Amino acid sequence: MKLLKYYLSNFLNRSGSYVFGATLFARLFSFIASWLALKLISNDELGVVLFSYNIIVFIIPISGFGLHQSFIRYGALLKNKEEKNSLFISVLKKGTLASLALIALIIISSFFINFEFDKTQFYVIILSFIILPSYLFEIIRAQFRLQHKNKLFAYTELSHSIINLISVFILSYFFKEVGYAIALLITPLITSLFFIKKLNINFKAKVKLNIIDFSFWKYGFFTSLSNVVTQLLFVIDMLLIGYLLKDTEMITNYRYISLIPFSLLFLPRVFIATDFVTFTENIFNKEYILNYIKSYMLFFFLLSCGLLLFCFFFSEQILALLDSNFIQFKEPFLILIIGIIGIFIFRGLFGNLLSSIGKAHINYYITSLSLVINIASNYYLIPKYGIKGAAITTAILMWFSGILSLLWFWFLYKKLLLKPL
Repeated sequence: MKLLKYYLSNFLNRSGSYVFGATLFARLFSFIASWLALKLISNDELGVVLFSYNIIVFIIPISGFGLHQSFIRYGALLKNKEEKNSLFISVLKKGTLASLALIALIIISSFFINFEFDKTQFYVIILSFIILPSYLFEIIRAQFRLQHKNKLFAYTELSHSIINLISVFILSYFFKEVGYAIALLITPLITSLFFIKKLNINFKAKVKLNIIDFSFWKYGFFTSLSNVVTQLLFVIDMLLIGYLLKDTEMITNYRYISLIPFSLLFLPRVFIATDFVTFTENIFNKEYILNYIKSYMLFFFLLSCGLLLFCFFFSEQILALLDSNFIQFKEPFLILIIGIIGIFIFRGLFGNLLSSIGKAHINYYITSLSLVINIASNYYLIPKYGIKGAAITTAILMWFSGILSLLWFWFLYKKLLLKPL
C-alpha cells in the first residue's frame, strides 16, 4: 500500500491529475461526438467514412516519418531549454516536408486501389490531409511534456476534444457524412494553431545539435512503424469484417461495441504520458525503474479487477447507452474488456520502457508478429463467429504482445543498464 501511495503521489506532483481529468473529459466528448455521428448519419454512409478513416488512422503514426517520436525520447536526454527548442525547430521543418510527401503518396496510390465500397477513395483523399496537422499537434504536445508543463499538455487534449465535438455536431448536422470527414480534418489543425503560440520559441535562434544522426532517424522510423502496426491491430478487425462479411453495418456495430473498451486505453496512456520524460531521464537508475514498475503494475492490477467486475454485471446497461441494438453483442464486448487488461498491466508499460532504452525496433517486431497472427486468425474466426471472432483474436493478442514486451525488456535492460544509449 505504501508503494501505491508513493506512485500516485508522484503522479499527482507531475500534474497527473490535470492529464487524467483532461483525458477523461476528452474521452467523454469523443464518445458523445461518435454518438452524435451515429444519430445524424445513416449506418451505411457512416460505415464508409469510418472504413476510410481507419485506413488513414494507421498511417498517422508515421507522419513526419516518426520524427515526433525521436523528439520526445532524445529531447528528454537533452540538458537545457535552448537545445530542446532547437530540436523542436528541426523536427518541425523536416517533419512537415515528410508529412507532405506522405500525403502526396497516399493520394497518388488511391488511384491504383480498387476499394470495396463506393466513395472510399474520395474520403481517403480528404482524410489524408489529417496527417500534417496531426504531426504538428503531436510535436507541440511533446514540447510541453519535455518542458514538464503537463498542465498545458492536458489542455491540448481537452481543447482538441471540445473542438472535435463542436465540429462533428455542426458539420454532420448540415453536411452529413462529408461534414463528419471535414470535422475530423480541421480539429487537429485548429487546436495546433491555438497552442503553438504558447511554446514561446524563438524560431530564429538555433543551437547546433549532434544527436540528429542515423540513430535519431532510425529510432523515429522504427517507433513510427511500430505505432502504425499497433494502430493496424486495432483497425484490422473492421477492415477484415468489411472484406470477409461484405457488410458495412457490421463494421459500424463492431466500431461501436469496441468504442468503450478501446477508449479505456486512455488510462495507461495518461500515466505513461505524464511519466515518460521522467523515467527516461532516470532510465539508468535501476532502483527508480524497479519501483516504478512494481507500483505501476500493482495499481493497474487492482484497477483491472474492479473494471472487469463492473463490466461483467453492467455490460447490457453500458451497451444500451450507445443503442439498445448493441446489447446482443454483449459477449464480444466482455471479451474485449478482458483483452485490454493485458494492455493495462503489461503492454502499456513495457512497450514504453523498451522505447525509453532506445529499443523501439523490438516493439516493431512484436507488433508485426501480432499482426501476422491477427490476420491469420481472423480469416478463420470472423467467417465462423462474426464480430465475436474478431474480438477473441484481438483480446488474445493484447495479452500476448504485453507479456512478450515484458520478457524482452528485462532481457535487454539487464544487458544495457551500464551502457550509454
